[in-house]
Amino acid sequence: MAKRRHRRTALKSDPVEIAIESMSNEGRGVSHINGKVVFVEGALPKEIVKAAYQTNRSQYAELRTTEVITQSPDRVEPPCTYAGACGGCTLQHLNNDSQLTFKEGVLLEQLEHVAGLQAKDFVVLPKLRAKVLGYRRKARLAVRHVVKKGGVLVGFREKNSGFIMDMQSCQVLHHEVSALINPLRLMLTSLDASFDIPQIEVAVGDSEADGAEGKFIALVFRHLNDLSDKDLEVILDFGLTNAVQIYLQPEGVDSVKKIFPKDGVPRLYYSLPGHSLNIGFHPLDFTQINGEMNVMIIDRVIEILDLQKNDSVLDLFCGLGNFTLPIAKKVRRVTGIEASAEMVKRARENALNNNISNAEFNVEDLYKAPLSGSWATDHHTKVMLDPPRTGASEVIPLLTRLKPEKIVYVSCNPVTLARDANILVSNGFKLKSAGVMDMFPHTSHVESIAEFAPK
Repeated sequence: MAKRRHRRTALKSDPVEIAIESMSNEGRGVSHINGKVVFVEGALPKEIVKAAYQTNRSQYAELRTTEVITQSPDRVEPPCTYAGACGGCTLQHLNNDSQLTFKEGVLLEQLEHVAGLQAKDFVVLPKLRAKVLGYRRKARLAVRHVVKKGGVLVGFREKNSGFIMDMQSCQVLHHEVSALINPLRLMLTSLDASFDIPQIEVAVGDSEADGAEGKFIALVFRHLNDLSDKDLEVILDFGLTNAVQIYLQPEGVDSVKKIFPKDGVPRLYYSLPGHSLNIGFHPLDFTQINGEMNVMIIDRVIEILDLQKNDSVLDLFCGLGNFTLPIAKKVRRVTGIEASAEMVKRARENALNNNISNAEFNVEDLYKAPLSGSWATDHHTKVMLDPPRTGASEVIPLLTRLKPEKIVYVSCNPVTLARDANILVSNGFKLKSAGVMDMFPHTSHVESIAEFAPK
């Protein structure tokens, strides 16, 4: 049988005038044209804009703003030259207060529609915000040699496109990483392998933590073919000149190897000064993108947990101990569970390096049943969890069985948080409080936190 093709309506050539009614969870303006839902990139509620069609399907259409006729009072001039074209940010045209209000609205809407939980029934926590520019400490920079552009492009991809932005700087990247974009372009263009490097992973630590003469930035170069001796010399010289750590990745994650400096420089670290902790990490480890916000979230988690000296705490999806180790300083014991053996190794290493002896870490895939560790049957007074975007519905039977005094759930996806909140409420828990934290300013990403306790 022949495959049925989805019919697309022909695109209109001229921009159309639209009154924007609301905003989607992705940060696009929402309206209707002849009864059809339309999503308008770059438009805000209560604006009248002219917009050009990008796609036109039977159920909906996607458009891009070409002119703002009536402007929202919440609209601002984007701080970045590339806003509107770069796919890295979607909300730079919306003022920072309104960005957070929008994100809070997304969270509350999901909790109400998915879990039937209304804001009047729990405490809406104050919104958390740190700096809104120069905050990004982890990034994957795309790389492509474009002959027509005269060399290599380095940066983020264009919106709705596989093309790489022709950018000279980035306002949301850590300022020292942004300053490296042009030097990287020039260096990569000079390589024999300039066509064979598709991406660079960037990780930033705290310079005051490693004490390594400023080498607190790591660059991981993915290369598809072996590098010549000449190219290696050029890359090593780049590391020396710019005081950055250099790693090469010829194949999978296991192939990553540091080539500069070879000796005398420890792991990257980030500091938690309020807890007298330095957390070491590998450049490809999962760490929070926004270091300043991470500190604020840790403090909020600890405050909500209301930790006592005799508490036994379970930290699910613990990673390299980001929450586990600060918690350990305030309780009798804490147990961290993580699927990645490498991350557990790093967490144990961090506990040792910070002289913490009451933190235990175990390798276990929390998405697979049955959970075999003795930790799953031990008594824990409180539970902390910070799952991936897929959420944590698989561990809720465990939480129901453990019946902790309190659960604090940090989420990077309000949809799965609302789903899991619904399951928890159906299994004897009550949502006590919830709120948003601006982990990714200028994007539609919603980071949130929720507190549960037995009914």
